[in-house]
Amino acid sequence: VPLEAEMLQPFPMEQFFSASAAQYQLPVLGEVPPGEPPDPKKCSPREYLEFYIFPVLLPGLAELLHEAEKEKCFEGKRTKFIPSDFLTEWLYNNNPTRKDESFTELFSIPFVKDWLKDHPRPPIPLSLLLSEEEASILIQSFWRGYRVRCDSEIQELRKWQKKLREERHITEVVKKFWTKQEAK
Repeated sequence: VPLEAEMLQPFPMEQFFSASAAQYQLPVLGEVPPGEPPDPKKCSPREYLEFYIFPVLLPGLAELLHEAEKEKCFEGKRTKFIPSDFLTEWLYNNNPTRKDESFTELFSIPFVKDWLKDHPRPPIPLSLLLSEEEASILIQSFWRGYRVRCDSEIQELRKWQKKLREERHITEVVKKFWTKQEAK
């Protein structure tokens, strides 16, 4: 049988799950399944996930989805919201061992600081930081400026200023001025 034919067959998911999905509910943060918690070093992977990982991770993922909805991530292709950053900050601040400590922002978390020293991030593009209104104002002001600079009287003024700058060596005068200011 060719590989493509095997890959297109329906996948029998029932063999991987012993119970139907309707039986599962998201746990509340810190809430573990009933019963004695197993030894984390000797228990099965399923028990480890159910007792130690899911009670913290699943509420974090639910919060992540709520925050993504607030940030309007489902409305467009691009967004400034970085899910892994949100989840990292949320998990760090909701860690049961940090119950009495205050909220810590992502870039103040010690291991994040260490990571970013060696792996600096590129800046977020301006198109993601501006709201639609701010972007439209910026574009309109640029367009108005362009239209004004195309005016023949403005072109004549700009040529005169350029000629004046070259005749009086303005760039050198400015450099001398700043070296004097820095020397003070």
